[in-house]
Amino acid sequence: MPENTCILIGAPLDCGKRRPGCLMGPDALRTAGLGAALRDLGHQVEDRGNLIPRPYRPDEDTAHLYRLNETIAWTRTLRTAAREAMAQGLPIFLGGDHALSLGSVAGVAEHAAQIGRPQFVLWLDAHSDIHTPQSSVSGHLHGTPIAYVTGRAGFDGFPPVIAPVAPEHVCLIGLRSVDPAEREALETSPIARHDMRDIDENGIARGLARFLDRVTAANGLLHVSLDVDFLDPSVAPAVGTTVPGGATVREAHLAMEMICDSGLLSSLDLVELNPFLDERGRTAHLLVDLCASALGRRVFDRPTRAYG
Repeated sequence: MPENTCILIGAPLDCGKRRPGCLMGPDALRTAGLGAALRDLGHQVEDRGNLIPRPYRPDEDTAHLYRLNETIAWTRTLRTAAREAMAQGLPIFLGGDHALSLGSVAGVAEHAAQIGRPQFVLWLDAHSDIHTPQSSVSGHLHGTPIAYVTGRAGFDGFPPVIAPVAPEHVCLIGLRSVDPAEREALETSPIARHDMRDIDENGIARGLARFLDRVTAANGLLHVSLDVDFLDPSVAPAVGTTVPGGATVREAHLAMEMICDSGLLSSLDLVELNPFLDERGRTAHLLVDLCASALGRRVFDRPTRAYG
């Protein structure tokens, strides 16, 4: 893979859901050797440290939407950071929960619009995250980024989405937990989606290859958002939203290798890592390995690691 300037941007937000711990994610990824892994692949690495949100009015504990004001503040901060970093290299957003992507995707899409290229989004996740604030039963805003960045209504108070991602430019892979309101939204949307049954029957490569071909044909930019719960919790336990039956380590590496081979990756989220729930750092190390695969490492280059 050609040398990149990889810009590490920590976003220790923990406001997208009620179970705490994701604020430790960025530093866990650093401790697991993310920067060194990318340098070993020949990339330049610029670590910009951890962001802080814009000032915001404290949220009420009794509100249905959990920490709405804080999430809006983070969205504003991340949107600006993402747009600026895109002009300087390949930003890698270290989460933090998946509410991070409200800002990261909005920002990279603004950059794409500025340079006249379409933005595509590959969502590797057990969940579709296409709730609006009105449809969310839990009130957890980490379940809303796809709705927000594709321009769905209902995000009062959030910054306007200047460059919505076209729904047909979104692909969801790994689905196995979709709420009724999300299912209804997807059934009327051109968003491509591949649940785990589809992966079981056809493999992970077929649907991903079709999507990458579309990005290539459109000369698009590709943002990949990798949620820990895309993976099966038996191999990636450090997540508060465990859903059995996820992707295997090999399936995840194949997806990352295909992304690398395509040469399309322009920005990346690593989200929902909760080190408090991890086992001796195994999930953080796995995310580092997957990121390295997306940026040029092959699995047979990877040293074995024991957890006994």
